[in-house]
Amino acid sequence: MMLLRGGCVIRSKNAVALDSSGRDQLEASGWTKVENRDAVEKKFAFFDFNEAFGFMSRVALKAEVMCHHPEWLNVYNRVEITLSTHDIGGLSERDLKLAQFIDEAAQKN
Repeated sequence: MMLLRGGCVIRSKNAVALDSSGRDQLEASGWTKVENRDAVEKKFAFFDFNEAFGFMSRVALKAEVMCHHPEWLNVYNRVEITLSTHDIGGLSERDLKLAQFIDEAAQKN
């Protein structure tokens, strides 16, 4: 284990690779496979920048608690998110849990 700034601890031994059922759940909820990589992505559009930033803030707080941080891009009202568990080099159960939270947060806007 390595303690990182902010109190986040990497637990690579605890990351469990995502099985086909979990991958099917991601696909069914609109997450798409990233080409040439074991990762998924999804694009979100909001009314304006404030709404997009509020969404990103909620996701950031959850990601910090999970110690599982997404790759993302924000341009005005659009947010693009890529999920993958870097310590195992692909999708894990953490990605599925974070994706479910992200989808719920996006619906609350």
